[in-house]
Amino acid sequence: MATVREVYQYLDGLAPFSLQMDFDNAGFLVGRGDQAVSKILVSLDITEEVAEEAARLGAELIVSHHPVIFHPAKSVTDGDPDGRVLLSLIEHGVAAVCAHTNLDAVAGGVNDALAQRLGLEQIEQLHQDGVDAAGRPYGIGRVGSAAGTPMYAPAFAAFVKEALGANGVRYVDARRPVRRVAVGGGACADMLRDALALGCDTFVTSDVKYNGFLDAKALGLNLIDAGHYPTEQVVCPVLVKWLSVGFPQVEVVPSGCHKEAFLYL
Repeated sequence: MATVREVYQYLDGLAPFSLQMDFDNAGFLVGRGDQAVSKILVSLDITEEVAEEAARLGAELIVSHHPVIFHPAKSVTDGDPDGRVLLSLIEHGVAAVCAHTNLDAVAGGVNDALAQRLGLEQIEQLHQDGVDAAGRPYGIGRVGSAAGTPMYAPAFAAFVKEALGANGVRYVDARRPVRRVAVGGGACADMLRDALALGCDTFVTSDVKYNGFLDAKALGLNLIDAGHYPTEQVVCPVLVKWLSVGFPQVEVVPSGCHKEAFLYL
């Protein structure tokens, strides 16, 4: 049987936690390292509902993308949502390992999963930040060629919405056929010019501010904001697969309760 520490070390080999960005707080964040693990719950976030789900299912560990502790905690009480999540984990003996920006950057992580979900071909890095200790390149974002007959932005935005299961998308139509596409899971709108520099006509990301849409229009770039959850949820099946391969004796299940936080009219 695996331990929490062994699961953490395994993930560290695939998506080294040392590669996380300076602002991040990825890693082994809650629990005891020597705790035995027979079931792992995988979720994009650790919410109160997800913590309760883990306890109900008998999972000793949650592996998530977003850190359950991001900002320094000044208290852990039932008076605020973050405190209630941590209390639930601790009271039920559920550990938490969170792979965030390190998982965004590595091969096979968030951005490769997003590019593959959108059917892109000849995938390469949008921006290389460096190489890890094993000499493997890493960086945020991916670029690839759209398969099939080129679409224009309205049709491609509809395709993205369907492919990612998004509740809605926002987009800028630069009136350019979609041939070369950049993707950035989560908030990557600051990489518009990186996409243009690599010859992209289209960029799929999320959390775009008003000025980002204005910039895309001025630069002549199709820009699709498909939402934070849909553009990153694609990595959860990857985590399930990685963990199932690494620990065949452990049951690994995706969260059945965690969904997009908001709806569109």
